Amino acid sequence: MLNSITDGLLCCLMGKTTNAVGPLDSVESSNGYTFMEVKPGRILRVRHSMPTRPALEGPEETQPGGPERGTVHCKRKITVYRNGQLVIENLGDAVRSEILHCQNSSGEPNSTVELELSDVAGQAPAQGPAGTPGCGTREAATAPGKRRKRKPKKVVNIDCKKQITSCKGTHSDVVLFFIHGVGGSLDIWKEQLDFFTKLGYEVVAPDLAGHGCSSAPQIAAAYTFYALAEDMRAVFKRYAKKRNILIGHSYGVSFCTFLAHEYPDLVHKVIMINGGGPTALEPSLCSIFNMPTCVLHCLSPCLAWSFLKAGFARQGAKEKQLLKEGNAFNVSSFVLRAMMSGQYWPEGDEVYHAELAVPVLLVHGMHDKFVPVEEDQRMAEILLIAFLKVIDEGSHMVMMECPETVNTLLHEFVLWEPETPAGDGQGEKK
Repeated sequence: MLNSITDGLLCCLMGKTTNAVGPLDSVESSNGYTFMEVKPGRILRVRHSMPTRPALEGPEETQPGGPERGTVHCKRKITVYRNGQLVIENLGDAVRSEILHCQNSSGEPNSTVELELSDVAGQAPAQGPAGTPGCGTREAATAPGKRRKRKPKKVVNIDCKKQITSCKGTHSDVVLFFIHGVGGSLDIWKEQLDFFTKLGYEVVAPDLAGHGCSSAPQIAAAYTFYALAEDMRAVFKRYAKKRNILIGHSYGVSFCTFLAHEYPDLVHKVIMINGGGPTALEPSLCSIFNMPTCVLHCLSPCLAWSFLKAGFARQGAKEKQLLKEGNAFNVSSFVLRAMMSGQYWPEGDEVYHAELAVPVLLVHGMHDKFVPVEEDQRMAEILLIAFLKVIDEGSHMVMMECPETVNTLLHEFVLWEPETPAGDGQGEKK
């Protein structure tokens, strides 16, 4: 027991990964790191920063605008036809905002989008009327009058009201969760964690199993999507409050989507950084998160590791140093291959994402070698309330390469709330 705790603390101090951590109760060190046992013998390192706040100015409910402030009527009809066509009809309020100089819809509340399910990765979605790069739009692909009557395979109706409010560091009911992807660790979020902690936010960032200072089971089943998702569920349930904001990078975006779908009343906003399109995860395919899977099994562990690392930055001197300092890819070849092979999540398809009624900010590094911008454009097209921002100077590790830009975008979105409809939701809006 003592040795396990000592090894864990040394890991945090020295920034080195331990091969195994023995069972122990949750232990929190003085530097803000917690070792959380999510299952017997399965232990995750979690950075939890909870700033000491002065007395609040007043209850959240007394702020200007009242209980109707930021209320949006989320109503849409999702129809899946047997020929693989997906038709999404947005019937609720159109969210209008100048955030990031990008609007998430064409401005019409009754807009429709039609597309084929599981398009080939990299295929660009239909362009919106404004032609604005980096903005997700929803426009009818064909005129409704020309649509032939078909028998749908599945129909999903979404009808709810969401109160989307500004989240400030002084609000004690707000928690920001940061989830990294394959090969990374919570250390890749250093700039973001420091930035939001200084602003007074409570932040939580775990190391996935086998990454950073978390335990690394020597069994492939420990790294399936479902096993890792249950780990994230345990972390979320422990630290979640009334309004929770999820920030994910790459594969970590899938866990954010999973939690937003499982806990719609607790997840307030979601931020997806270089996450790719809204397609189900299938390790047999070479797409977004699992692009190198078909190659990994053919290469030696050393070559596989090098192949994957090469695609995560522009490979300049700055990027290489950032990867080294951020403790990225400090994982064993066994964990790396098990992570890639375990990316099986058939439920996470287009319909699954279209059902989300939470606001989403999509951040994309233009030089990303793994995730083409068309994938994030397709994600913005599918989601109900989505904003897409492309950072020209960034690649897959954009939050490390352009921390000031990313921090500003994230903070704007955290503070954003939609304009209250005329009449404060009392029925004056037609």
